[in-house]
Amino acid sequence: MKMLRSRSGLFRPRPATLAGRLLFEHAAAQARTPALYRDGGVPDTVEGRFECYALHVDLVLHRLKGQGPEATEVAQALFDKFLDNLDEGLRDMGVGDLSVGKKMRKLGEAIYGRMRGYDAALDAVLTDGSAEALAPLAALIGRVMFVSDVAPEAGPLAAYAAICARALAAQPLDVVLAGQLDWPVFGESDGESGGDPTSAMPGDLGR
Repeated sequence: MKMLRSRSGLFRPRPATLAGRLLFEHAAAQARTPALYRDGGVPDTVEGRFECYALHVDLVLHRLKGQGPEATEVAQALFDKFLDNLDEGLRDMGVGDLSVGKKMRKLGEAIYGRMRGYDAALDAVLTDGSAEALAPLAALIGRVMFVSDVAPEAGPLAAYAAICARALAAQPLDVVLAGQLDWPVFGESDGESGGDPTSAMPGDLGR
């Protein structure tokens, strides 16, 4: 029995991998918050839910940026988990094996583009709390969520994302590296019970 336990231990994920997976679960749970859709205007579509997940994953990746080798490993595990869920979601939607690779490449390109955009926009709001500094973040959210960089609907979400970025930046790094996050709430009705508009997310992306 001791030998079996020892050999099974060889297959246990690294702590950084476990932490990255936990952080994804936190980001996914926050992205499923009903108020983001009901009050924040996130489109209740597959595309809208994907963008909401990407926003929250990028917020966590931004928190881990430049925080050392362990944070880099955790960030990679988080990103890998996100991609795994996208892959699983496509398969759940009935996309064939031959097409999944092509679609994942396109999604990967889109995600990397989002990451670059969010990274610069979040840097701006963390260094400058003015309304002007929020404008690039609102424009980016408008383009990806509402297909318009002047979408007035993006304002509340941009303000929320800025609050999230500041809140995550204030949380101790060792806590974050342990896979724990404390998210701000969105709006006064955030804690109300209600239907989960992301229940139809392909692959649920939160598993």
